[in-house]
Amino acid sequence: MPQKRQHFDGDRNVTALVGGMVYADPDTQLRDAAVLIDGDTIIAVGEEVPAHANIIDCSGLTITAGFWNSHVHFFERKWSSAASIPAAELANQLEQMLTRYGFTSVFDIGSMWENTRAIRDRIESGEVPGPRIRSTGEGLVSIGGNPSDVVLNMMGVMKMTLPEVGDALQATKKLLAGGVDGIKIFVSAPNGATIPEAAIRTAVDEAHRMNNTR
Repeated sequence: MPQKRQHFDGDRNVTALVGGMVYADPDTQLRDAAVLIDGDTIIAVGEEVPAHANIIDCSGLTITAGFWNSHVHFFERKWSSAASIPAAELANQLEQMLTRYGFTSVFDIGSMWENTRAIRDRIESGEVPGPRIRSTGEGLVSIGGNPSDVVLNMMGVMKMTLPEVGDALQATKKLLAGGVDGIKIFVSAPNGATIPEAAIRTAVDEAHRMNNTR
């Protein structure tokens, strides 16, 4: 990412992290670049530091771009009724699970989609701070492959019924129409069930078709 020079309004409350090694991405190293922050938002990476900025010396330190976590689940009971969880409580849960570790983008690979979408909507609206969320929603399982209530309770997971691959096409269409970002197909151990290759192919083909038409 190239360094940027910008003109800054003197009324803006800018914090400047200066003197550190900045990894804007895995292949881009910027020595002694200033990272400028307005409130909670990084607004620039470059050399110019506004005269009024609050300076934090990062000499000898490393500053990285946000991390991705591509395997998370929002299916624990603490996430249930996400639309009505108090904002401060929801923000704290997101911080404890993700943002305090530097995760700014996550991929949820199995949860109740309507509930997870409520979390994403509240983040994207600015109501609560949190990472960018992508999700598969409910994963497709083998016929009869839904985990029992005993297993869900043992795992501390919300009670849910997952779509089965008996009608993989309709299940995939419904999820994609609902706005998920991917399709997950899995066999829940240890029931020993299998998923026919034809069902897998149907789901994959439909996901690719929908991606090409969006």
